[in-house]
Amino acid sequence: MILPKLILTDIDGVWTDGGMYYDNTGNEFKKFNTSDSAGVLFCRLLNISVGIITGEKNNIVQNRANKLGIDILFMGIKNKLQIVEELCVKLNISIKEIAYIGDDINDIQVLKKVGISGCPSDAPNYVKKHCNLILDKQGGEGVFREFVEKIIGENNIEIALNSYFDSLEGFKQ
Repeated sequence: MILPKLILTDIDGVWTDGGMYYDNTGNEFKKFNTSDSAGVLFCRLLNISVGIITGEKNNIVQNRANKLGIDILFMGIKNKLQIVEELCVKLNISIKEIAYIGDDINDIQVLKKVGISGCPSDAPNYVKKHCNLILDKQGGEGVFREFVEKIIGENNIEIALNSYFDSLEGFKQ
């Protein structure tokens, strides 16, 4: 499989379990699985850009993106395909050089157009039928990492790991 130049992802239902958690004062919380950050690291080590396109707009997603160094971030988006097409022009890439993982209705248009499409195992069947990769994990269980690992394959995982370990040489705890 040829590596994509860009991997785009939805957040709710992919990086999270899709739940909306609130405390008694109305503050919203989301639970992220930290193993997904390894997927971002693999991409970085292999020079694959990562971006987020989400229908939600809140500081929680912004903070997670900042922590992981993801600077391609679009929040509050209704028409995700339009954003993807604009990114293709801006980055001078084909839509077929993009991989996308999503889980719901607002992801279908993108899933149908990109080169590699995926969804969590708990996505509805009407989403699954538009995906090249139906992952084993559910949303919020590290499915982004699984998506990246399936795309890049064992050989590239080894290359990324060697690059990571080489970067640690000379660093002491």
